[in-house]
Amino acid sequence: MSVSARGARRIAQGARRDGRAAGFAHHLFLGRLRMDLIHPGPTPDPATAREADAFLARLADFCRTSLDGPAIERDAHVPDETLRGLAALGAFGMRIDPAYGGLGLGHVPYHRALALVASASPAVAALLAAHQSTGVTVPLALHGTDEQRRAFLPRCARGAISAFLLAEPDAGSDPSRLAATATPDGDGYLLDGVKLWTTGGAVAELLLVLARVPDAGVTAFVVEADAPGVTVEHRSAFMGLRGTENGLVRLHAVRVPAAHRVGAEGEGPRIAAATLAAGRTALPAMCAGAGKWCLRIAREWSGARVQWGGPIAGHEAVGARIAFIAATAFALDAVVELTGGLADAPAPAPGLGVESALAKLYAGEMAWRVADDLVQIRGGRGYETAASLTARGERGVPAEQFLRDLGVSRVHEGSADILHLLIAREAIGAHLDITGDLVAPDASLTRKRRAGLAAGRFYARWLPTLAVGRGHLPLAYGDFHISGYPDLAAHLRWAERSARRLARATFYGVSRWPGRLEARQGFLARVVDIGAELFAVAAACAHAERLRAAGDHGRTAYELADAFCHQARLRAEHDFRALWHNADKADVTLAARVMDERYLWLEDGVLDPSTPGPWIAPATPGPSSRKNEHRAIR
Repeated sequence: MSVSARGARRIAQGARRDGRAAGFAHHLFLGRLRMDLIHPGPTPDPATAREADAFLARLADFCRTSLDGPAIERDAHVPDETLRGLAALGAFGMRIDPAYGGLGLGHVPYHRALALVASASPAVAALLAAHQSTGVTVPLALHGTDEQRRAFLPRCARGAISAFLLAEPDAGSDPSRLAATATPDGDGYLLDGVKLWTTGGAVAELLLVLARVPDAGVTAFVVEADAPGVTVEHRSAFMGLRGTENGLVRLHAVRVPAAHRVGAEGEGPRIAAATLAAGRTALPAMCAGAGKWCLRIAREWSGARVQWGGPIAGHEAVGARIAFIAATAFALDAVVELTGGLADAPAPAPGLGVESALAKLYAGEMAWRVADDLVQIRGGRGYETAASLTARGERGVPAEQFLRDLGVSRVHEGSADILHLLIAREAIGAHLDITGDLVAPDASLTRKRRAGLAAGRFYARWLPTLAVGRGHLPLAYGDFHISGYPDLAAHLRWAERSARRLARATFYGVSRWPGRLEARQGFLARVVDIGAELFAVAAACAHAERLRAAGDHGRTAYELADAFCHQARLRAEHDFRALWHNADKADVTLAARVMDERYLWLEDGVLDPSTPGPWIAPATPGPSSRKNEHRAIR
């Protein structure tokens, strides 16, 4: 194992052992479907709910009248008047405590606000989310001093854009590889380094920077973006999300007072992990908003478009896509409401970082598939831009834009592959903790004996619980069996049986590849994907019952949940089979042969349109250095 891999594993294990690892997902991967942890959810305070609803109504009116999504897409720029309008509404302080000038919204209404804004302009929603779900606000709320909160949070609430500077050209999701340094200097620090993919960083006023203090480790700092030595060298352009003002930021001998250090020296990885966990609850909300919009367009278009003697909605192939979009849109809404409710609970759910990672992974993958299905339903018009459609006299439906914009949901704040590994460490964490010394090459004989005894005790208690459970009882989960409604209890019994089946498969993996399971990434990815489907099934059933109990669309919610569960079960069963019947070994062999340049002949006959340059830019100033364009909204 490389030094970097060991560092990443220590960070993950530390996060797992900080006392926040007993939530729904933790139990799920151990074979327990703890519906009591997610249902019934917390009941919101009526007065607070009314205030949130009033804000959402004002925000919806603003988005309809003052947010020009097509112009932002065309110009790749959010106008200052739009930002001023959002600031006047309080949209930059949705998650900031009223004591510091914010609205103090809970996660549930905040997520609804992001879904709403994302339907008008995904770029603006991403900018708002980066400012409040990461940026400076979350690290200070969780780990800052009161003096720091009073100094910075009111500015953020008024519209001073903030950005989170973690990734570097040679270090994306691995904090142990950060090269930026913070050298102690008198009563402060001198920061040097390059930060990449800083959403909002090109126009931010406040920066949360992660840098390495010699002999202490990665540490977090609040940095004024107009401080001498801070330069935005490049504004990044992407396949989607135009207007997010994402850039490359260079720090050269930037002096930061010690009072701007967040937490103690060396606590940066813990602060980054908590910040990213909070941030990962925001992106699924934008995915849920996109799913709702895709459903609306799919329904309206499929009813209006006539082919082969009738509306295309009547053709089975199109109908299957519509069904998938509808069921998935409901499930994404359920997952977002669940994670928001867990975060808003009086005693926040333990292990929420795992739930948020599952939500982000699942929502990102499924929303992208929903958008792709919409493009397929629209055909050539799905591939054509909204501007082109408008220019030739048709409704300007931005289906291809939403597909491009949603691409970021699969890579931002941890790519799908990285999240598979992060969640997998939770799935196998108990096994790693129990059996670690048994397979550790440097463990003494005494430590191995102790580990063997501990493993024996753990497995003697745990394995029998995987034999039978509530899923085998025909009347289990009876509160989800409502006369005249689809039987969601049957889906939950399947989910309970599948959770135990998944835990057994994980144990078999540990036994089959002792000490090497972390390298079986294909196996672990399927374990996580199955767990994500079970998580979504539980969320969908809980959401449907919550709506029914509240008198809101109960029958139709049960129908959507039932359809989603049938679809999810098929996907999960496919992954269960693929755990043991797959092409992983052959794929690894083929990849190694490709890297040995065995098949260079297959690359003949084409040209490479890439421009010359290194794969990763050196940490030296580029030719297009420019000053920041600070946009404090006053």
